[in-house]
Amino acid sequence: MALASVGLAKEGFVTIARSVGSEKQARRYFVSGLVQGVGYRYFTQDAAERLHLTGYVRNLRDGRVEAYAIGTAEQLSRLRNALEKGPRGAMVRGITEELAGVDPRFDLDFSITYDY
Repeated sequence: MALASVGLAKEGFVTIARSVGSEKQARRYFVSGLVQGVGYRYFTQDAAERLHLTGYVRNLRDGRVEAYAIGTAEQLSRLRNALEKGPRGAMVRGITEELAGVDPRFDLDFSITYDY
């Protein structure tokens, strides 16, 4: 657990425990299988928005889908679970997950991108 000190006027300091899991972090997911042409990006955007994540999702030229998400460890874990299932019609064969840096350009919303 990370600890944070909060100053109080004339009363000293109070230490507040803050879970490290509540700090923002980023992950990149590469999803393989039948994941293009089945609404996978829209499914991912909806799941991310319900979880209050920011980032993006896009198709890759090699047939995979890439999702980049920013949020807490718990939110990211829940997104991973959703990505493993995918929408009706998708057949997820595998997911590669990587730690990523938090990029402030993608910290406002979760979008679908169309560029490679």
